[in-house]
Amino acid sequence: MIDIQQNSPIELLQKFDFWKSGEHIILTEVPGESNMNLVLRIKTNLGSYILKQSKPFVRKYPQIPAPISRIEVEYRFLTVLNRNPYLASHSPKVLHYDSQAHLMLLEDLGEGSDFLPLYDGIRQLQPDELVHLVEYLIQLHQVEVADFPNTDGMRILNHEHIFEFPFLEENGFDLDQIQPRLQESSLPYKRDAALKEKIHSLGQRYLKTGKTLIHGDFYPGSWLEVATGIKIIDPEFGGLGDPEFDLGVLLAHLDLTQQDPRVAQLVQTHYTLPLEWDLVQQYRGVELLRRLIGIAQLPVTLSLDEKKSILARARTYLLS
Repeated sequence: MIDIQQNSPIELLQKFDFWKSGEHIILTEVPGESNMNLVLRIKTNLGSYILKQSKPFVRKYPQIPAPISRIEVEYRFLTVLNRNPYLASHSPKVLHYDSQAHLMLLEDLGEGSDFLPLYDGIRQLQPDELVHLVEYLIQLHQVEVADFPNTDGMRILNHEHIFEFPFLEENGFDLDQIQPRLQESSLPYKRDAALKEKIHSLGQRYLKTGKTLIHGDFYPGSWLEVATGIKIIDPEFGGLGDPEFDLGVLLAHLDLTQQDPRVAQLVQTHYTLPLEWDLVQQYRGVELLRRLIGIAQLPVTLSLDEKKSILARARTYLLS
């Protein structure tokens, strides 16, 4: 396995055997922040590509081990989506996959930006954009999958950071380094026995393999806006699970980005497949809690009072 880094020399990357005859690398660059994997944009004399390689740890947090096989999950996810014209049009095409090197060469969807700027509280998601995202989930959740790779490793990793770590009173993560007095504000949720019991129960459900293909991390960092429209990327946490999880995550990030509540109502209006909306709300609540008091912090511009208000609302989503 060739261990690729962001500053790997062109000579090293040119050694891979998937380049066309006469194709030469001109330059490499980092297309955007990637939490899980090493990601490079590679431009050649014949085209532009995205190269991804998984490591045995989380790229953004190297101290956290992660299944290196997650690149296979993404490969299979994109392969399955390629059979559906609508979903294929929203995803990059896989041009080469190397299981031994844990890497994948993808079509470059073009220069664009993700939706992380929503967290600055200035941009509002347009109703047509949200309807588009919901339609994507409707199409995804109807995909029939006969066989899909085991995703227990990634599910266990995600479970720890959604359902366990944020609610440990002594987890070694000082929230006051994120925002003064946030640590104190988190304690009522770390000491709430009824809340923690509910979160534990929900976490046990999350760990089970479901029957619906889900994205698994459907938040603004996975939505990419390019010249041809909105694309959906980074399905490393994809697999068979609860469709309610994708909807809960989507709604939670509408809360965190301070979207107009009327826009959020469009989710329930336009998602027409059978669903347990109480379960959606529970996943919404735990996603809000873990994003505000867990390690997976976001570039939010919320005041402490605003965070406290959202934390209280999240508790209601879980226990109502």
